[in-house]
Amino acid sequence: QVQLVQSGGGLVQAGGSLRLSCAGSGRTFSSSTISWFRQAPGKEREFVAGISWSGYNTYVADSVKGRFTISRDNGVNTVYLEMNSVKPEDTAVYYCAADKVTRGIPALQDFYTDWGQGTQVTVSS
Repeated sequence: QVQLVQSGGGLVQAGGSLRLSCAGSGRTFSSSTISWFRQAPGKEREFVAGISWSGYNTYVADSVKGRFTISRDNGVNTVYLEMNSVKPEDTAVYYCAADKVTRGIPALQDFYTDWGQGTQVTVSS
């Protein structure tokens, strides 16, 4: 099992920046694909960005491409989501999740077995 603890988030003005962190514990964190999802009120949870276990491969949703960057530091068992040029439509609860099995970066949440506690991001216009 991978335990994931999120930090960061909060209130930011449109056009601003924010960084989310996802710290993992457990032996399999450094060998897991880690992704970020988000869920806005009244909407389905959606994939935002993911990173392979090595950090070599990343996959970012079209809706945030060019604005959000995902990275990881396996030395400190942490994955980061750097959010730049944020928009009001980025307002959501953000979750990190671990996929210990798939070697790729699946966008479907069904592949992910361990989840962080969620953190609210609110973008004001």
